[in-house]
Amino acid sequence: MTTPLPPVAPDVTAAAVENLSARLRKRLDAAIELYAAAPATADGDTVSISCGEDAVVTLAPGPSGTVTDADQARCTCLLAPRCLHRAAVLGACPVADPDTTPAPTAPPDDGSSDRGVAADRGVASGHTPAPYAPAGNPSASRAGAGTVPADPGNAGPTMAQVAAAAGLWSAAAAALAAGVPAAGAVPQADLLRAAHTARLAGLHRAEAAALRVVRGLRSARARHDSHRLADLVSALRELLLTTGLLAASEPDPALIGTARRGYQPGGSLRVHGVCREPVISATGYGGVVTHLLAEDGRWFSVADVKPGGPARARGAATATVALGAATLDHAQLARGGLLVTGATVSPDGRLGSGRGVRATPLAGLPWSSGPMTALFARPLAEAVAALLSASPGDGPERAEAVGQLVGCDMVVAGAAGDHLLAHELQPGQEQAPSMDGSPAAPTGPLIRLVPASGHPDLAHTANLQQLACRPGLRIRVLGRLDPDRATTLRPLAVGPVPYAEATLRLPAGWLDRADLGYDRLQGSHLPPREACPAMPALAHTLPEPMADAPLWRFRHLVELAVAGGRRPVGEFARSGGTVGGDGFAPLRRAGFQAAAELAAQLAAEADRRGRDVFGRLTDPDTDRYAWAWLGTAVHLAATERALVRASWHTVG
Repeated sequence: MTTPLPPVAPDVTAAAVENLSARLRKRLDAAIELYAAAPATADGDTVSISCGEDAVVTLAPGPSGTVTDADQARCTCLLAPRCLHRAAVLGACPVADPDTTPAPTAPPDDGSSDRGVAADRGVASGHTPAPYAPAGNPSASRAGAGTVPADPGNAGPTMAQVAAAAGLWSAAAAALAAGVPAAGAVPQADLLRAAHTARLAGLHRAEAAALRVVRGLRSARARHDSHRLADLVSALRELLLTTGLLAASEPDPALIGTARRGYQPGGSLRVHGVCREPVISATGYGGVVTHLLAEDGRWFSVADVKPGGPARARGAATATVALGAATLDHAQLARGGLLVTGATVSPDGRLGSGRGVRATPLAGLPWSSGPMTALFARPLAEAVAALLSASPGDGPERAEAVGQLVGCDMVVAGAAGDHLLAHELQPGQEQAPSMDGSPAAPTGPLIRLVPASGHPDLAHTANLQQLACRPGLRIRVLGRLDPDRATTLRPLAVGPVPYAEATLRLPAGWLDRADLGYDRLQGSHLPPREACPAMPALAHTLPEPMADAPLWRFRHLVELAVAGGRRPVGEFARSGGTVGGDGFAPLRRAGFQAAAELAAQLAAEADRRGRDVFGRLTDPDTDRYAWAWLGTAVHLAATERALVRASWHTVG
């Protein structure tokens, strides 16, 4: 088994690519693909990769396990350090997270006394994005309109931050115009260099978005199974929106973002175990996260995630919890509790295991008592409306709030593939009879419960299939909302509905819940079929509202621009979207007038070519094209979010 390559700081990779000659840069993408597949060997803390008979690249990460300095990457060839081998190996390494690299010292800001000056005053590095924005995108219009009036309480970004944002915008716009096929190592290095400059200027949100874009481009080009084009589109939209507004001196402090903070004192806490969640990452990490709930309703968690992949995710389910002197494992903690003194807590609620932390095990609480009762008391549509209130321009903190766990009581309706279909139970419907003595039919939308993880080593899919065998079964569900699909939840755990007869019959040791990733539901855990009331027959094929709506044409154009670049979008414009027709007419007929106009503007801009004074074709303007795509992408995200929000209020 080959040794995984260590992560590398963005500025180290960028510098290695910048030092290559033009001839070597043309060969860089092929070299990265070659050396990424080459076996790596470990010797203590160093990792070596053989790049031929006379070239061996050695990586010596620092104490954090990350290559943060150029001297930590060496090659034995004669051209080192300006050699192709070294740059290619660094390009094959994962991009390090900002919190694993030492914090740089920002250069002095000569314009510090001129905070909030408009971006068109001029910047030293990179040019300011052109003040252009398509109709129908208010956010983009504000960013491209030049000077934004400053709030007296917030003077806006400094000149150094404006310059850094403009440089990062230019790199992102170039990557967008190139598309995944042409966004190889050199455009990625431009993004990494601009991300490092943004970090020096303190633009934490823009830096994080840029690193997500680079990772997404690499994943797409390598055709990783975990790659999702929608994630790359979202990261690129976030990067362009943030940098476009900052480059125009937008005074919103949320655009700056905050640096990742360490653990802070949390005092004394009494927390109760709720469920376990297995973790299997595409980068070879595996483990478990146990979710905890405090007496005041705050969420906390204890994580055990390390290199190891699926095997470690299975083993960590019963691994000892590293928190104080507590002698219990994650399975016991998920059904127990802790009294923690001297607690340390990360901003995302992760409990630390510092030297002064003391933890005493507590008896567990069922879901139907204590602070966990409130998890299932709130109507699902109301909880979803609160979680989906964020807009595409909101900060990462609001976006991450969508992942908060929600709970509800449901009645199983049947199955569609590996999806479990269910209706939400309204209060009093646990076993309430109708006028003829039969149980009352559930109301509300048909909700899809999809596996939180489809990995074959986990039990999510098998457990949902087991539940689908009992239409009419009442279950209590705890999971996460899928913000990109209509009425869809990803359940992490299930339990019986109190006072219901046709519900789960779990072992007493499970304390009325089953972790779907680990615990295996058996037939003995289900009520007899005759105890479950009859449910209406489901259609053989259920519609996918988001996929079947005319909006898919709009989404296709936005994703085509990222996956293929500017040229395929221009070809789309010349063909009218369909052979000899208007590809946006269905959007107009369905009432998506703004979407049709934005799509037409994007297609026209993609096909635009300028000419110089002699009539010769010139390189197209990436700024205008980026603004057109950004307006389209922001409108698409807002429209889809509104459709998903509305789907939870549809009566089934």
